[in-house]
Amino acid sequence: MIHDTIEEFAAALEPMTAVIGLDLGERTIGVAVSDRFGAVATPLETIRRRKFTPDAARILEIAAEREAGGLLLGLPRNMDGSEGPRCQSTRAFARNLARLTALPIGFWDERLSTVAAERALLEADTSRIRRAEVIDHVAAAYILQGALDRMRHMQAEDDR
Repeated sequence: MIHDTIEEFAAALEPMTAVIGLDLGERTIGVAVSDRFGAVATPLETIRRRKFTPDAARILEIAAEREAGGLLLGLPRNMDGSEGPRCQSTRAFARNLARLTALPIGFWDERLSTVAAERALLEADTSRIRRAEVIDHVAAAYILQGALDRMRHMQAEDDR
């Protein structure tokens, strides 16, 4: 099932399960995974996009290997918050993926995630070639970490 808000997505997650974060690009899909506590996002791999079916199969294979409880897709909103063609493409990907899995699917605003990932890699003195290899899954981890932090903050508010 697809959840439009992070609150709905968080409520749908099974406790103590990992979340898979996805950064959908035109040519690649960056993949990151959280720990079971929902505290830390780790870059995992970059999938070279071919067609939906093999791309989705790899994502669901990763989700099964990691015993994931949900899939979180970066939603590439415009800087003014509106949704353009890339958001429509991401939502269509989510709808197609939802037909193949019962896992909850959510979205997280990914504005500037690639910029932040690039900055972090530059600060780590990563070579240009290595940055090109890892930027997509580092961006996925940045997206996922933002959502995990928000969900933890929501839980802390509920505990008060």
